[in-house]
Amino acid sequence: MAEGWTRKLKGDIIEAYSAGIEARGLDSRAVNAMAEAGVDISGQRSKLVNEFKDMAFDFVITVCDSARESCPIFPGPAKVLHVGFDDPPRLAKDARTDEQALRHYRRIRDEIRAYVETLPDALGRIKQTVSTPPHN
Repeated sequence: MAEGWTRKLKGDIIEAYSAGIEARGLDSRAVNAMAEAGVDISGQRSKLVNEFKDMAFDFVITVCDSARESCPIFPGPAKVLHVGFDDPPRLAKDARTDEQALRHYRRIRDEIRAYVETLPDALGRIKQTVSTPPHN
């Protein structure tokens, strides 16, 4: 969702990529929640962080705690920071209906959008990165 919002709202000034520590496939509930907000992420795919090991980044932003804790060190001069959001699949796992599950996705979708809207200004306020490299 973060990649989708960044491409939609800031694609003219930010080149966004997303990856994780394990490939899980594209989450259909995330696709649906984003589509409701007018963002098509159906063409995205689940990628591993290793796919980007040879790319130089200015910033690496982790958006879930498990990535922050488990991700290998991200090489290079990128500033690494963590902006934590709840994990929608984890929140939705006990939902009794798809509508209940989607409520979690919608909330996180909207929180991510609000953060992306602060970019790149929020990045300019970063003085030093966290020493534990994460990613998403």
